[in-house]
Amino acid sequence: MAKTGGGRSGSPAGKPAAPLPRLRLDKWLWQARFFKSRTLAAEMVESGHVRVNGTPVARPSREVGPGDTLTFPQGNRIRLIRITGTGVRRGPASEAQTLFVDLDAPAAAPPPLE
Repeated sequence: MAKTGGGRSGSPAGKPAAPLPRLRLDKWLWQARFFKSRTLAAEMVESGHVRVNGTPVARPSREVGPGDTLTFPQGNRIRLIRITGTGVRRGPASEAQTLFVDLDAPAAAPPPLE
């Protein structure tokens, strides 16, 4: 008897792909090490200073995921970040840096004058 293509090797035709993982905004900001605590991250969001994809948000429970763009103040800078992943824990800084792309990274220092 010949096997028909209904095995586990691929998704059945017509079925949508699994959704990308989503995470609470305050938790993502904390895991990506932009804030020392989730409380500080939540306070920043509640104050209305965080934008997701250009839209101001005031709910720390707003879900974000890969592809979303965040804009928020940090120190004397305005950060512009694109989320590339959601973490499963608050790991070391090297791990946190894999969760985002800094879209407004400072330019390389100009060469010294001679």
